[in-house]
Amino acid sequence: MKKQLWGISLFSLFLTVPAFAVVQPYKQVAGDCKVELKQDTLTLENSLIKRCWLWNNGNLITCKLKDKKNGLEWQTRNSQPDLSLPGEKKEGDGATIRAEEIPASLQFTRHLRVFVEYAIGDLQVRKVFKVYPDCPAIACELYLKGKASQKWVKTIDNPADLQNIEKLTQNSQGGNVPVMEQLVLEGKHWQLEAVEFFDVTDRFNTLVRPVRALSYRDCLYRGNLLFAENTEKEAGFFMLKEAPTSNVQLYYPGGDFMVSEGTFRMVGLGIDSADVKADEWTKAYSYVTGTYRSGEKQKRMALRNYQMRIRPFLQDRDEMVMLNTWGDRGQDTRVNEAFCLKELELASRLGITHFQIDDGWQAGRSANSAYGGSFKNIWDNPDYWTPDPGRFPNGLAPIVERGKELGIEVCLWFNPSIQHDYADWQKDADALIALYEKYGIRTFKIDGTFFDNKLSESCLRSLYDRVMEATGWKAVLNLDATAGRRGGYFFFNEYGNIFLENRYTDWGNYYPYWSLRNLWMLSRYVAPQSLQIEFLNKWRNGDKYKGDRFAPATYSFDYLFAITMAAQPLAWFEASNLPDEAFPTGEVIKKYKEIQHDFHTGSVFPVGNEPSGKSWCGFQSIKEKKGYFLVFREYNDAESFDMDTFFEPGDEVEFKPVIGAGKAFRSITSGNGRIRFSLPQPNSYALYSYRVL
Repeated sequence: MKKQLWGISLFSLFLTVPAFAVVQPYKQVAGDCKVELKQDTLTLENSLIKRCWLWNNGNLITCKLKDKKNGLEWQTRNSQPDLSLPGEKKEGDGATIRAEEIPASLQFTRHLRVFVEYAIGDLQVRKVFKVYPDCPAIACELYLKGKASQKWVKTIDNPADLQNIEKLTQNSQGGNVPVMEQLVLEGKHWQLEAVEFFDVTDRFNTLVRPVRALSYRDCLYRGNLLFAENTEKEAGFFMLKEAPTSNVQLYYPGGDFMVSEGTFRMVGLGIDSADVKADEWTKAYSYVTGTYRSGEKQKRMALRNYQMRIRPFLQDRDEMVMLNTWGDRGQDTRVNEAFCLKELELASRLGITHFQIDDGWQAGRSANSAYGGSFKNIWDNPDYWTPDPGRFPNGLAPIVERGKELGIEVCLWFNPSIQHDYADWQKDADALIALYEKYGIRTFKIDGTFFDNKLSESCLRSLYDRVMEATGWKAVLNLDATAGRRGGYFFFNEYGNIFLENRYTDWGNYYPYWSLRNLWMLSRYVAPQSLQIEFLNKWRNGDKYKGDRFAPATYSFDYLFAITMAAQPLAWFEASNLPDEAFPTGEVIKKYKEIQHDFHTGSVFPVGNEPSGKSWCGFQSIKEKKGYFLVFREYNDAESFDMDTFFEPGDEVEFKPVIGAGKAFRSITSGNGRIRFSLPQPNSYALYSYRVL
């Protein structure tokens, strides 16, 4: 289906508006999505949100924000453009507007895309707004080209260095750093939650750091995400910075959000003036702003509503129970045709859907090889990314064909060539495309990436886009988040899922409750179905855990798998190393696959207490009046636990067991939608389906 350009006429798609000229009207409606430029005001809206800007010849200034679902309208006090770049003009010039309907496809969920382009001096700006049906948020991509008047990124003043309140008040900070988004709202009583995230999971084992505060004088907060609730109006909004984690962003100004009484600015574009090219658009970080009614449930649901629009979540492309053999630390010592064929047979017994051959399938030797190698100058060997002829004398065809017979999709590991800021990205893309065209392989673990400047980031994006376009967006990229400067949780989300962490019994750093805790904490802010979470062979390396209450061997294999259910399960081991007693878990996996997609198409959030190895915890998948509940009783003596949920107080709910130790029951919720769950013994779990009666 072709994209449709909307407009009154071809001429009206590109409206040139000289300074002080009368603004030509422009309007288009598609379902509940609407764009209108009338007199001096631009309006974007759908059934849930409405935002208005003063046109300002394209350099938009927010003047109104309305939460249509809750009937609440915010009158803004913005006097500066939402986009403010140090040294650049405040009024735009030569502004144009056009709208484009994006139909549902493998690449996109349906939405309205609105392009606003204008100049500020010699600098060209393009904003691409995205309005999704029935979504309480509006997203914006930002592009720049031309020439900036000065360097943008400067050091932000430390409040401790300011002499007195007068100077603190005068120092709005807005002129010292690039501001990409801002709201100036009435009221002084704002409760804030700023959330900082961490990847580099080889080094970090706490991946979320929320900070709660009250707004006051200028204060800088770190994090990709800011929630702000006005306690007088009992309503709020969120700002999401679609960028890598704070500690690895480019040109980081020391924080992501600058907040004072009623003033909220998102700072740091991820580019400096020197990155802007004269004749080519350079993409900055993107941002999203949405509204919600006060309350934990409301703000989580508003954010998740948007997150599920970024990439269509398709059962036959995005759901997987993957086996990757690297978790047993055999590296590439066993990878060959016979080994892979055996692994496929055993994977079939477990109910695996995807078998991924990690490093070692290719003719080139990487730095991770047990036999020595390097990631440098990969393309000195033009056959680097072809199957190793010694290990796979028949290529990958026998592996792929046997996988198809068993209902298992074969996947591969890949490490883009990093030298010279990914100057060889086109060769890398061609290598992946060739594997897709020859073997039908479409799922690739992308490892070893490191982008510490805008050029390397842009080249990686070009690589990913080219692969996606060549495969018709059938490809899935497992983007490794374990080391280096990478995309984190809110950047490159359109390409696939996130390989979250390496954990190994060989090093004694795999603890089931650690993996559960990381998933549980992230799932408050990140859709867990976009994360790969590992379960390991609990029978290996028992000597590394002697006397340890939380050793993997103290849990059933079913329980280890259950930890991954809210995410994309990753069997991080060699199936040939499993004992016979492991394979009955295949029955659990079979039952799980029957409901996996239904579970994941709900909004999945954490419930209970933070996993500690000794708590009650779990996840709720919410789908209108029905859904799923996954409950864990960790190592504790309490046979029952009253768990806060996303139900309303007084709801009558019917629970039916799907997998695990649960029994059918009905319950009427108490305060905070609380439900009492019971499990017979420590380290047990239950997956229920439910419906609200």
